[in-house]
Formats: sequence, structure tokens, C-alpha cells
Amino acid sequence: MDFYKILLSAHKGFGYLELLLTSLFVIALLATMFGFSGKVNKFLKKTTLFTMIFFHVQFLIGIIMLVINFTNGLNMGEVMKNSALRFQYVEHPFSMLIAAVLLTIVNKKVKVNPTISLGIVIMGLIAVGLFAFAFPWTRVFGA
Repeated sequence: MDFYKILLSAHKGFGYLELLLTSLFVIALLATMFGFSGKVNKFLKKTTLFTMIFFHVQFLIGIIMLVINFTNGLNMGEVMKNSALRFQYVEHPFSMLIAAVLLTIVNKKVKVNPTISLGIVIMGLIAVGLFAFAFPWTRVFGA
């Protein structure tokens, strides 16, 4: 088994875990937002932290896979002409990068602030929306 296949298996495996963590993050975020006090609890802090960590791990594995593919002679002109390749090599990485950055900001805000604000919730939901857009649903769960 070569290095790329190991990375691909790890990327797919962490993808399932990331789906679970993102679901827990959304539940914790909305429960805190609609809760009586709006105070940030330990569950929100921990789910935000672990979701952010796995976003970063996924992103690093994906960047390594991207570099390996482009050093093996993948042509950017061909990538931009094909919609499936464009999603895999352009839209997916950049959407995930923006989602990871937003989730990092949300993690910092949740860690520092005692209560949750609407801005934090919106930023978190945008990050989750970008994640949902860029997640390869058909490749993972079939068509």
C-alpha cells in the first residue's frame, strides 16, 4: 500500500468522524443559543475544540494529498475544464480552508466569552454550511 492510499484512507475515515463532530457542534451551538441563559457550557467548548482539531487534521492530510497529485503531473487546465475535478481540487480544499478558519475563530470566541453572541452562532453556522457544501456526499455515501 503506497503513501497516497494510506492518506486517502485516513482522510475518508476522519471524514466520518468529522461528520459526527460537526453534528454535535451544531447541536451544542443551537442548544446554547436557544438555552435560557445563553452561557457557554463545557459541552460546547469541548465539541468546538474537537471539531476544530479534526478540521485541521483533515485539512493537513488533504493538502498533502493535493500536493502529491499535482506533483504527479496533474494539469490545472484540465482540472478547471472538468467539473468533478474542479470540485475535488479547487472548491473542496478552499471551502474547507475557509470553514477551518471560521471554526478556529469560533473556538477562540467560545473559549474567551462567558456567553454566546449571535455573531458567533452565525460564524459557526457559516463554517458548517461551507463544510456541508464541500463534503463529497456522493463519494462517501453513494449516489
